[in-house]
Amino acid sequence: MKTQDIAPFFATLQAANPQPETELEYTNVFELLAAVLLSAQATDVGVNKATRRLFPVANTPAKLLALGLDGLTEHIRTIGLYRTKAKNLLETCRILTTQHGGKVPGTRAELEALPGVGRKTANVVLNVAFGEPTMAVDTHIFRVSNRTGLAPGKNPLEVELKLLARIPPAYLVDAHHWLILHGRYVCQARRPLCAQCAVTRWCDAWPAISTAVAPAKVPHSSRCSAT
Repeated sequence: MKTQDIAPFFATLQAANPQPETELEYTNVFELLAAVLLSAQATDVGVNKATRRLFPVANTPAKLLALGLDGLTEHIRTIGLYRTKAKNLLETCRILTTQHGGKVPGTRAELEALPGVGRKTANVVLNVAFGEPTMAVDTHIFRVSNRTGLAPGKNPLEVELKLLARIPPAYLVDAHHWLILHGRYVCQARRPLCAQCAVTRWCDAWPAISTAVAPAKVPHSSRCSAT
């Protein structure tokens, strides 16, 4: 994707969705952190299903610690890797309680020091909760960035750094959401819905895809006359 195409690419995504939001359900910063931690190798739909049962019972570090490992495990057992995630989440709650006054810290270093919180999770929290222009590269953003030519890279960190360098500042805070939603619902992995895509004109993959899906020419002898 050419540099001059990046601004209209994001302007189009912005016009279609002026105020994009995460699809994870939360009402406070700790709920967001917990939901993102639980979302690793799981869908937002699956996480929301579990947290709708969990958060009314325990939605603070102290309440989750009181719930205990068995209680927490029972609430999130429908999520993949739930045993490991339960242990990490409780240890995170312990650290938040003892070192941060029960609050979620707002720096990358402090977030990444929490069990189960890697760079991607920290980026989501920093972006969604604290409004920082970070880029959490998941499978959708990785695919869209490479397919469109926006930020080609061999690994998530390479893609992340290229996105941060190429996306105009005016779009950077919300770009994470636009790219995830575009990848989730339009630029899908196996069958991208190019016919429904509003940004094909700037996509590096579109010329090849459009040629591949172009309808076959109808022989002249079989065409209907216009009379």
